[in-house]
Amino acid sequence: MDIKEQLRQHFLQIVSLKDEEFEYIWTHFTLKKYRKRQFLIQEGDTVKYHYWVAKGLIKSSYTDESGKEHILQFAMEDWWISDYQALYNHTPASLTVDCIEDSEVLVLSDEDRQKLTREIHAFSNFFLQKKNGGYVGLQQRILLLLFKNPRERYERLQQLQPRLLQRVPKVLLASYLGVSRESLSRLYQGEL
Repeated sequence: MDIKEQLRQHFLQIVSLKDEEFEYIWTHFTLKKYRKRQFLIQEGDTVKYHYWVAKGLIKSSYTDESGKEHILQFAMEDWWISDYQALYNHTPASLTVDCIEDSEVLVLSDEDRQKLTREIHAFSNFFLQKKNGGYVGLQQRILLLLFKNPRERYERLQQLQPRLLQRVPKVLLASYLGVSRESLSRLYQGEL
């Protein structure tokens, strides 16, 4: 399936679009290819875009004052990613968004997203549903980090995203789960 059809199917999972609506929406996206370790967004950047992953694996992270990386999100095929705080509040990026694998993304400017949501009701509904899902996912992630032990966090990720566990290097997975690399190894071995 080509990327255009992949995007169409992504929308159709949530909303119905007429062919002419999708064709018009499609004209607002730009395909970009990134290499492993290449940045989409770096801390301090001006953020103007939403990124939809057609192929590959991308992460968003925050690096604290001591240089420790904290991973907020992984995005693989059919997922959206950006620094949303910077995008919506028009502030410099506080996150870094970079590729774990060679990736192909469709880029949509926030200006075009706003225009399309005004013009096409189904598109507006699509983004509303995606935002709602994102809020729910973020709330669940925060609750897991606050109230569940590392074994429970790992098992939840294994249950929800088994493909992700196979693709993400262990050091990055440990950061995402809020554990050390050594603790993650013990989780894999069933010791924790």
